[in-house]
Amino acid sequence: MISYAYKINNRFIWLFVLLFSLAGSSGAMDNAAFLQQFTYNYEEQKFNDQLDLVRLNKPLIPGAVADLVKEAMSDEQSFEKRMQQLNIASAIAYMYLHWHENDSLVKQVTPLIQKELMQEQKRISEIMKWKKEERFLGNFVMKKHAEEMTQKGLPMVLYPHWLHRIMYECKVCHNSIFKMKRWENDLSRQRIEKGEQCGVCHNGVEAFAADEASNCKFCHVAGSPDAEHLHHPERVKQAQIKAAAESVGAQWRPENLPDGKLPLDRFQFIDWMKLKENDVFTPVASLEKDVVEEVRDNKILFASRSGFVNDVIFDHKIHSDWVNCATCHPAIFKDELGGNKMKMTDMSKGLYCGVCHGKVSFTFADCLRCHKKSTGKLSLDESRTTDALKRPTP
Repeated sequence: MISYAYKINNRFIWLFVLLFSLAGSSGAMDNAAFLQQFTYNYEEQKFNDQLDLVRLNKPLIPGAVADLVKEAMSDEQSFEKRMQQLNIASAIAYMYLHWHENDSLVKQVTPLIQKELMQEQKRISEIMKWKKEERFLGNFVMKKHAEEMTQKGLPMVLYPHWLHRIMYECKVCHNSIFKMKRWENDLSRQRIEKGEQCGVCHNGVEAFAADEASNCKFCHVAGSPDAEHLHHPERVKQAQIKAAAESVGAQWRPENLPDGKLPLDRFQFIDWMKLKENDVFTPVASLEKDVVEEVRDNKILFASRSGFVNDVIFDHKIHSDWVNCATCHPAIFKDELGGNKMKMTDMSKGLYCGVCHGKVSFTFADCLRCHKKSTGKLSLDESRTTDALKRPTP
């Protein structure tokens, strides 16, 4: 009985020492330690621990919130990270109000959150404003120079990738003239007028001259009725396309179009394979004369890692008709069978196939465009008889 009572008393002593040490250590916290502990509790949803942390560290809280807000409002922070930090600051501020009856931190943090949300809404509205004009994959509005265009009283440039793709294969421009990544080319009128960038072709010989004021209306059309034929499939001007294609040595045969209209996939994007199958167009392969095209004609089977998703057969010829081998190898793909551990999550972030697909080629949402071979079977493409090399499944 004595031994049992001694054990009980001993436990109470150790519990008291532990609580005392915790209280002492929390009192000895600095701002960084407080924020680290609060953030951990916040993410782990340890609400009871938060109560004691805020209640016992009143002197630290204003400085800790100030540090957190300063970090959140740094120019380097993304909107998502900034809002995460401001939400944590808001949680601290409201708990500070509850325990210490002081609303100064709430008044400091809440307007910042409201301002960030309004700015993000404005940014999203601006993006959505141009979505209809970027409906054809690859079209983009050159918003980077919006302020300069406004000052000059000009609409922004709408660049129709699809229209240029009819006349030229991708390899003509990428990567010799333009880097194949949006916003990476630092476009300027000065460089264009020097015969660089768009000026390589828009020189008055290959295509209309970019340095003639009367031609501004052809490119500076974003947001105007004159842009309708560049982003609305029902308003495409077939005769103009045919004339423009012939002037640069390409061919556009609208008489071969199914129903006389651009073929669209189920996501309402141009189906380029149907255009090729129907012999609707013949783009220029190079600006140089007597160039021998580099074409690789083999297939690779990508065996699905899932039992319910079809395999993929990658056709090199289809892709090398458009781009040079150096466009993909080795910068995007290792030139080694089985050397690329691709995942759909990576592609959706713009890696591997995602460099083009979803941007200038059909979207990932159209799964069966690639995943069309029965799982576990190397069925050959019905339209061609080239054997497929099998990529080892890791």
